[in-house]
Amino acid sequence: MAVDLTPRQSNKAYGGEGGSYYEWAPTDLPMLGVASIGAAKLSLTAGGLSLPSYSDSAKVAYVLQGAGTCGIVLPEATKEKVVAVKEGDALALPFGVVTWWHNLPESTTELVVLFLGDTSKGHKPGQFTNFQLTGATGIFTGFSTEFVGRAWDLAESDAAKLVSSQPASGIIKLAAGHKLPAPSAADRDGMALNCLEAPLGVDIKNGGRVVVLNTANLPLVKEVGLGADLVRIDAHSMCSPGFSCDSAYQVTYIVRGSGRVQVVGPDGKRVLETRVEDGCLFIVPRFHVVSKIADASGLEWFSIITTPNPIFSHLAGKTSVWKAISPEVLEASFNTTPEMEKLFRSKRLDSEIFFAPN
Repeated sequence: MAVDLTPRQSNKAYGGEGGSYYEWAPTDLPMLGVASIGAAKLSLTAGGLSLPSYSDSAKVAYVLQGAGTCGIVLPEATKEKVVAVKEGDALALPFGVVTWWHNLPESTTELVVLFLGDTSKGHKPGQFTNFQLTGATGIFTGFSTEFVGRAWDLAESDAAKLVSSQPASGIIKLAAGHKLPAPSAADRDGMALNCLEAPLGVDIKNGGRVVVLNTANLPLVKEVGLGADLVRIDAHSMCSPGFSCDSAYQVTYIVRGSGRVQVVGPDGKRVLETRVEDGCLFIVPRFHVVSKIADASGLEWFSIITTPNPIFSHLAGKTSVWKAISPEVLEASFNTTPEMEKLFRSKRLDSEIFFAPN
């Protein structure tokens, strides 16, 4: 039975004065379960703090909006890393990492962070399970005061008081004047890459630009097992039809703008034809061919690919397979004339991946 590929917006899972946590569920977007991919968004208001937690999945985080601070405790680390984050930052978060996120009290905009990751080893395929360390749903609310007291070397009365002192769950708003650790430039090194400032992998005038996140520019993606890219195409430009040729799924979140998407699968069947806009998420099945055309507003998207160093094969442009195939084979394959074959081969000699409007 065919799987519904329709792009979806996220739904609010929980939240309060300090912000909200949104997620996509396999019940709404079935490909999440098929591909074992999780997707969620965190939105923090000024002064909001996402309490320390860890997840059952390795993830890539991408800052969609705003600026703030992220605390990261890597497995077996003796000290947290405190990293300044801003729009365009991508962070690789391996298994077992404890994180907290904070939007500065003086901020005039919300801090919004997208999370995409592999849930194949998680509790629920297609959905993250987060484990809170404190708060009303914190791990230690489930232990007896005897166990907590023994673990922390506290009297049972003190253990009970400490565990129950935070009534909120997941997200809080810090009290006025409460200070958190200042970020460190040294801590940021190797932990984050700003996709809006990084060298471009492809830059086509009036066409589009792409920055690829891989083991070369952010080594931690090897531990996460995911690659990622940020793609921006200009008004009415096209992204070449192409597919991931290493058996990877492509998970795409529309950051801004709007446009049209077509996906074609086996037997030349078009399995998706739709319009997308900011906030939409959709997944391209393995080996399916996808292409996008931007509206007048242009189109920007952030994607993860379920391999740390993805390889794409394009079916149009100067780097396409058509330029590599011999004229005789191409002519026979299309059952066309030598003249038409020459006309076809003479096109897109200077265009790569992104095609500006004529």
